[in-house]
Amino acid sequence: MSGPLEGIRVVEMGVWVAGPAAGGILADWGADVIKIEPPGIGDPARMFQWMLGGDLPFNPVFENDNRSKRSIVADLRTREGLAIALDLIKSADVFLSNIRPAALARLGLDPDTLCERFPKLVYSIITGYGLEGPDKDKAAYDIAAFWARSGIAHSLTQPGSHPPHQRGGMGDHNAGLAAASGICAALFQRERSGRGQVVSTSLLREGIYTLSFDLAVALRYGVPIQVGNRKTMGNPAINNYADSEGRYFWIVGLEGERHWPPLARAVGHPEWIEDPRYKEPRERAMNAAGLIAELDAIFATKTREEWAKVFETEPDLWWAPVNSVDDVIADPQAMAAGAFVEVPDGEGTTMLPATPVDFLGTPWAPRHMAPAHGEHTDEILLELGRSSADIDALRERKIVA
Repeated sequence: MSGPLEGIRVVEMGVWVAGPAAGGILADWGADVIKIEPPGIGDPARMFQWMLGGDLPFNPVFENDNRSKRSIVADLRTREGLAIALDLIKSADVFLSNIRPAALARLGLDPDTLCERFPKLVYSIITGYGLEGPDKDKAAYDIAAFWARSGIAHSLTQPGSHPPHQRGGMGDHNAGLAAASGICAALFQRERSGRGQVVSTSLLREGIYTLSFDLAVALRYGVPIQVGNRKTMGNPAINNYADSEGRYFWIVGLEGERHWPPLARAVGHPEWIEDPRYKEPRERAMNAAGLIAELDAIFATKTREEWAKVFETEPDLWWAPVNSVDDVIADPQAMAAGAFVEVPDGEGTTMLPATPVDFLGTPWAPRHMAPAHGEHTDEILLELGRSSADIDALRERKIVA
């Protein structure tokens, strides 16, 4: 099970999450992803092992985005180290990086230079704010460009409250998925034209696209959608409620005429279907605060499991539990949907989240856990034609590790 990208070689100079996430997706899909890391700590995401405060010899954040890759350590500040990188890029189909463009340019690894030198190369760059504009060289983690500046955090902030904190890597992983899909489109076009191209995405663009429902409305209507407040939702049939144990679930009754009657029956009030206060969507919206308060009191009388049995009697009552991370890991549907994957790890396997696309004709499977820093340096240099003596000399001078 090698995946649809078997035979594609990717050279990744990725740091932290966004670039490695894109490379990790391509590796899952079968590409040979060679990760160039600097001497010392390497990809700074290797520090998550200590940053998260764990005392176990694992680094789940790094492992998740870097499985099935090969790692080579080369000091690109040296002529010999940069020559190794260029030899790798020459042999590659894709060059992928989320290092700032100015830093890449100082090494001669900017898009113009590499695409002129290697016309068939697909050059993928992930930035914070894009390749043009006054902030094109500005540094950004995803919490800055994706979460804060794109409008997402503000759109999730209740009046009088503070903006919510983003979970780790949300924007990075979205940007990585966008980059991987763009790379595949560019590879497809190369099959037709014989030429590569630059493929770019940014954390800001990904955040704006994530919020595009709101932004499209604002652009067309001239006013933004108000921040949702569960106590006054205009459609009480699409709202979250708590059970008798304080565990939340979401009722998903977007279509009022279809979804309101089964909700009314499920909570034991079939008379509400014809009640003039609630019969039509407009009336339910006008009386939403009172109706939601009544529903809150009713839902607080049973556990979520008990409500699930009630909801099963109404095929048009759609709902979902508000799961904790532990709930997700134990959810049999998440497992059945392929959300987790067993990664070969020595004599056993380690379970990690799966990348979110499957191919029934060319199924993929992870090949091994994330590489140690420079684990494949010798192997890769030998493939490039360096002799064992050459490698020893490079290592002696600390150009490779």
